[in-house]
Order: sequence, then C-alpha cells, then structure tokens
Amino acid sequence: MKLLTSQRPVLNRAVAAALLVGGLSAAPAMAGEWSANASVTNNYIWRGLTQTMNNSAVQGGIDFASDSGFYAGTWVSNVKYESSDAYSYEHDMYAGYAFSAGDVSMDVGYLYDSAAGYDFGEVYFNVGYGGLGLGLSLLANAEPDEGPDEDFGFGSAYYVSADYGFEVGDGIGIGLHVGYHDGDFVDSFNGVDGGYADYNISVSKGGFSFMVSDTNAEGEFATGVPLDNQSVKFVISYGVDISM
Repeated sequence: MKLLTSQRPVLNRAVAAALLVGGLSAAPAMAGEWSANASVTNNYIWRGLTQTMNNSAVQGGIDFASDSGFYAGTWVSNVKYESSDAYSYEHDMYAGYAFSAGDVSMDVGYLYDSAAGYDFGEVYFNVGYGGLGLGLSLLANAEPDEGPDEDFGFGSAYYVSADYGFEVGDGIGIGLHVGYHDGDFVDSFNGVDGGYADYNISVSKGGFSFMVSDTNAEGEFATGVPLDNQSVKFVISYGVDISM
C-alpha cells in the first residue's frame, strides 16, 4: 500500500496513493510495464488500526499493468498482532481493471490477503473524479471458521471510504480520508466491538509522508491485546517507486 492510505491495497497500493495527489490513476503502473515499490514506516496502519502494535514496518511490492487497463500485483509487509510474535508477515495478491475518461476514473478488482492465519479475500470498486475518490470493499471469502452468530459469507463485511487529495505548491500534497468498517469478520479479525470509523490527514513531499490517524474503535484484538486505537497515531514514512 502506498504509505498515505489506511487500508491494504484495496485499490492496490499504487492506485490508492494517487488519490492523495490528484485523483485515481488509470493503472497502478506505466501501461504494459512492470514496476516495484519499497517503503519503511514507523507504524503500519490499516483502516485506522495498527497492524504492528505501533512498531515499524518494512514493505514492498511488484505490479504489472497492461495497455488494456488490466493490472496485477503482490505486496508484503511485516505485521505483529501480539507481543509473543517473534516474526509475522502479510502477503497480498490482487488483480483488477482500471480506466479513465477525462476527469472520471474507475477501478474494480479482487484482493487476497494472507496474514496470521486469517486469510481472506475482498472485491473492491472505486471511482474517482479529480482529487476525489470513493471506494467500496466487500468480503468475498474467508479462511477462518465462523463462530456463534457469525457470518463470513460474501458481503457480510464491508468498508466504505472517501479520499480527497490536492497540492498546495512546491510539490506538497495534502490527503484527507474517512472510512467506515463493519461486519462479523471485522469483529473477529480486528477484535473491535461493532463497526467503527477511521479518519486521517496526511502531508507528502517526494517520497516522504506524515499522517495523523484516529478511529472510534473499541475492543481488543482476538488475542486479548488492547487495540490502543482510541489514541491518535502519528505515522512517518518514506517510499520509492522503481520502474522495471
């Protein structure tokens, strides 16, 4: 995920980053070419929640985009969900189709996330107009077994989001984000009590970014570790894109 968003690559990381500095791109990399990305951050935030117990992360991925608008890619990051985790990682794979017509752009695809035995897949749809982006992600499938009164079927969990990005001069980008996450799988995976909202503001220049993120989530991780997401998060990151 490019560093200024608060979600896994639900558009994919490259497309999501473009929301912050001028709208949804037509494809996550140059058409018909391979590209790569690498980044470091002091805290991996996904949809407002820390995925590293507020510790640092090293992340990177590879993308391919065809002339037709089809793209596919993979992305990895270290994660940590409880203090006893010596090492754990997340591995995402995704594919989709993105296109634009004038200031309007659309992106639809599928993401498979493998992390800490809670593998799951999502379908996503995003539309952009200028610097504004709107997104919807729906749970498609999940590996864990359902518990009492739980439903991990298609569409039983969802995430909706709105992003707005603009430049203020001298290559400085400002990003605004708000999202809402809900569903039985959200409760099970994150340990939250019901649906929650997340919101952040970010500033970027070159490969550097600074984000202030917060949520109204309550509860604990499934392991019993407190979420610690009632407090504001300050995230500093640096990333590079590599043409191949």
